[in-house]
Amino acid sequence: QVHLVESGGGSVQSGGSVRLSCVASGYNFRDRCMGWFRQAPGKEREGVAFIDDENDTSYVDSVQGRFTISRDSAENTLYLQMSDVTTEDTATYYCAASTRYSTGSLCRRESGLDTWGQGTQVTVSS
Repeated sequence: QVHLVESGGGSVQSGGSVRLSCVASGYNFRDRCMGWFRQAPGKEREGVAFIDDENDTSYVDSVQGRFTISRDSAENTLYLQMSDVTTEDTATYYCAASTRYSTGSLCRRESGLDTWGQGTQVTVSS
């Protein structure tokens, strides 16, 4: 079975930093696209950051310049470095990956990502 397990969430003060990790097992995603999504209370889940098979990255405007997505293919692990966080970043963060796609627009849509983690909570206090 394919699994994604996130870790690194918790409480952080506004302006601080936190790094999320997502360890994959059961499938090597080094040639596939992966991403991070988040869902805040009362809001729909949104895509935050994405990385393709050539490590090209893209971000939603609200986190551009503050968040960095990266991967360690040897460890089959995805990261999200979050800096200068605000209370608007409070959410449950989900790691997602595709076993079918390497790049392209489907890599940035929930419908194109078929493997999901259970989520990790990040709470930013002012």
